[in-house]
Amino acid sequence: MSTPTIKHVRAFTLTGRGADYHDQETGHWIDDHISTPLGRYPEYRQSRQSFGINVLGTLVVEIEATDGTVGFSVTTGGEIGAFIVEKHLARFLEGAKVTDIEKIWDQMFHATLFYGRKGIVLNTISGIDLALWDLLGKIRQEPVHQLLGGAVRDELQFYATGSRPDLAKDMGFIGGKMPLQYGPNEGEEGLRKNLEHLAEMREKVGTDFWLMFDCWMSLDLNYATRLAKGAAEFGLKWIEEALAPDDYWGYAALRKNVPNGMLVTTGEHEATRWGFRMLLEMGCCDIIQPDVGWCGGITELIKISALADAHNAMVVPHGSSVYSYHFVITRTNSPFAEFLNMSPKADEIVPMFSPQLIGEPVPINGRMRASVLDKPGFGVELNTALKLNRPYAR
Repeated sequence: MSTPTIKHVRAFTLTGRGADYHDQETGHWIDDHISTPLGRYPEYRQSRQSFGINVLGTLVVEIEATDGTVGFSVTTGGEIGAFIVEKHLARFLEGAKVTDIEKIWDQMFHATLFYGRKGIVLNTISGIDLALWDLLGKIRQEPVHQLLGGAVRDELQFYATGSRPDLAKDMGFIGGKMPLQYGPNEGEEGLRKNLEHLAEMREKVGTDFWLMFDCWMSLDLNYATRLAKGAAEFGLKWIEEALAPDDYWGYAALRKNVPNGMLVTTGEHEATRWGFRMLLEMGCCDIIQPDVGWCGGITELIKISALADAHNAMVVPHGSSVYSYHFVITRTNSPFAEFLNMSPKADEIVPMFSPQLIGEPVPINGRMRASVLDKPGFGVELNTALKLNRPYAR
């Protein structure tokens, strides 16, 4: 049987929740006074949407093969990403074999070097790459994790990210990661409130449950060091993305400064093997957290993970639902996964990319059996009831 080729590539946009998970209605925990790099400006402290965190929207990439099979993915990128797909990158896909994933990635990356390397361009390349893996899995009638070499464990275990670690414990998760609420520009009172919140949660969850702070690129080295040292008595497991993504030197210093046993994690906003090479070779962190929808897709995550393994670092991808679950379950240096709790009050389990994906699995009692991921491709379908917009149809 001859290998199908790629017939057509299409890029759509969606707004409202889903892959752009910051695009939430008023009152959601993810937009409620979280420390950010814009915290230096009082008018942008209360809501992240106030400075535009939700402006991009979701990018949907569909790739159709000559046998009629369609693979797809969702990521953050919106209309900018759709333009890049349709006006630039489609030329490297249409006519290629569906198995030419490595070649296609290499051509897309090098063709965009003059305006890409990271950010929205890598989000877009990631979306295309995920759609290619989904397409290949569907053509071969295999789940992506089988294409990657197969599961190394029978189930995934999860920690939960959200505003209520105490509820996450009741739901069966191994830990709870909280958004840090107050940053350096809110002074000593803000630092005290951060530590008081941690102390309150520790009292609620007991001594054995993991607690972590997600600092979302908002701190400086001095504040992050003081926060980590103050948090030690409350058993903070790790301090995440404390500094700006490009401050590799600051991360290396922070890792030396934190109390013994506390982990430094980062990488959510890093991209490609070269970016993660900097983090790993400079000793910036104990765990890297690439987002498979932003770092370059599965094809690049394979390389990033191998590099981390050689540095004895764990790889625990940021969020990204099924796109990371299929990867994590195939890697021994990815011992657990993140579940981003997107219920408005973090008090119930809902699919992360709802309402955009149909059939998206969620943890049960903080676990997910490998067999749940045994459908072809990534095992989800696009919700066609939503209004898709194709701004640059060809």
